Amino acid sequence: MRSEGEVNHAVDRYADMIQRICFCYMKNRPDTEDVFQTVFLKYMLSDQRFDDEEHEKAWLLRVAINACKDQLKSFFRRHTVPLEAIEEMGETATEERREVLEAVLALPGKYKDVIYLHYYEGYSAAEIGRILKKKENTIYSLLSRGRGMLREKLGGDGIE
Repeated sequence: MRSEGEVNHAVDRYADMIQRICFCYMKNRPDTEDVFQTVFLKYMLSDQRFDDEEHEKAWLLRVAINACKDQLKSFFRRHTVPLEAIEEMGETATEERREVLEAVLALPGKYKDVIYLHYYEGYSAAEIGRILKKKENTIYSLLSRGRGMLREKLGGDGIE
């Protein structure tokens, strides 16, 4: 484990470079900051000895790139939608679509997930089953019950 002085020195020297690299990969500030922290945490916990400053810089760059790639290919990132995207959808949607979206988001979690993945993201029941680690027939049941709950909330039969 490195001393506080070593870590502070590395952050002072390489922070801008690491942030730029991370931002090129992540394309947004919050994810960039997460990866940035991960990189310097790994640096702090590492016992790696460096031959010179170029070796240290190259090591930090490689760790940053690998951390960005790991973040980008994570299951969570590939199978979720940012709340901002949902809010933007709600802002541009008609009042009726907004009402339906709000009703979907108000469903209990297990119904909300399958309804959202099926109707908004276009996944099939088999794909949703693999994502949520549930049997395909369970997904069909949850979709059916979720649609019934939406019919009750929205007061209509036209939801399919």
